Amino acid sequence: MTPDDRFLIVGAGPAGLAAARAYRDAGGDGSVALIGDEGRLPYQRPPLTKDLLRGESSEAELPLEPETWFEDNAVDLIAARAVALDPEHRSVLLSGGREVSYGGWCLLATGAEPARLPVPGVDHPRVRVVRTLDHLRELTTALPDAATVVVIGSGFIGCEIAASLRMRGHDVHLVSDEAAPNENRLGQAAPILAEWLADDGVKLHLGAPVERVDIAGGGVTVRAGDESLTGQLVVMATGVSPRLELAQAAGLDVADGAIPVDAAMRTARDGILAAGDVCRAQNLAAGRRLRVEHWGDALGQGEVAGRTAAGVEAGWDAVPGFWSTIGRRTLKYAAWGDGFDGLVLHRDDDGSFTAWYGLEGTIVGVLTHEHDHDYDAGRQRIAKGASWPP
Repeated sequence: MTPDDRFLIVGAGPAGLAAARAYRDAGGDGSVALIGDEGRLPYQRPPLTKDLLRGESSEAELPLEPETWFEDNAVDLIAARAVALDPEHRSVLLSGGREVSYGGWCLLATGAEPARLPVPGVDHPRVRVVRTLDHLRELTTALPDAATVVVIGSGFIGCEIAASLRMRGHDVHLVSDEAAPNENRLGQAAPILAEWLADDGVKLHLGAPVERVDIAGGGVTVRAGDESLTGQLVVMATGVSPRLELAQAAGLDVADGAIPVDAAMRTARDGILAAGDVCRAQNLAAGRRLRVEHWGDALGQGEVAGRTAAGVEAGWDAVPGFWSTIGRRTLKYAAWGDGFDGLVLHRDDDGSFTAWYGLEGTIVGVLTHEHDHDYDAGRQRIAKGASWPP
């Protein structure tokens, strides 16, 4: 491996792996190095809060590619943490003191880390988060002694965790300052998620922010408004924060909490690309920069970055979207993410539904449950700026 032709990828998540794959598929013949700080093959994260947490799948099913793929495609995996980036000398310093140089391009795909609420008590070992496989292992090790679990956060991850824990047989309380799960994102469709969780036996405590977490004896108490919810374990699912330390220390532009990039994933600094959770990327269909935290979009942006590094023209133009499985029910959602001023909800007698979101006379989002035809058509209509109402 020589530094004059090396494509160096910092981050072994979906964006990083997709970039390595796309680089090779596009004919990139330079050496490739993928730096990951978890010490394992790049793996799927979505199962961590769903089937893997429920014990319905195994860790062996997680890797995105087998080890032989890296050998066959001459992609070098480096198990280390990147501690410094030097764009001028085109090098990255790793934990332990090793320095790795790169030639044409370096991709920052450092992802994000779980955010904890700024309230007392959240750093105690009985307050867990789920972002990595190690997080999940720590949680499942503690679960046998936790008859009751309190989940903080009503985003999709919080809802997935709460439903999965109920399916494991735990008594589960979900607490959030939202009046309904995902209300800020989904509007009038959000109460459907509350129905699902309640049907699965999750106890909902909504509408008041968490003020503190108290630890006493073998119990942990979450205090929110007038309520005190006590269990043996807390799982916090209150969003993520992009891992920007490397970029900021290297003097890269950071705006609105992310690295701005063009549609080809190029930053303003020569030789540096960024993709996934750490970037705010120009979307060709939207006509503006968007920041998204979706697994599929990290794969898509990584693919664009890999093609760019290989010298092939590429641009991000997909409508951001993702799937979420809450218990046994699957949601599919796609939207630009700029909010909405109109919503039309069609719900069938069997519980399936489609919600259409509009903003300033155009369709900007679609949410479906067992209406795949609407989801597929909806993404196309969003991309084309189809008129609202639908």
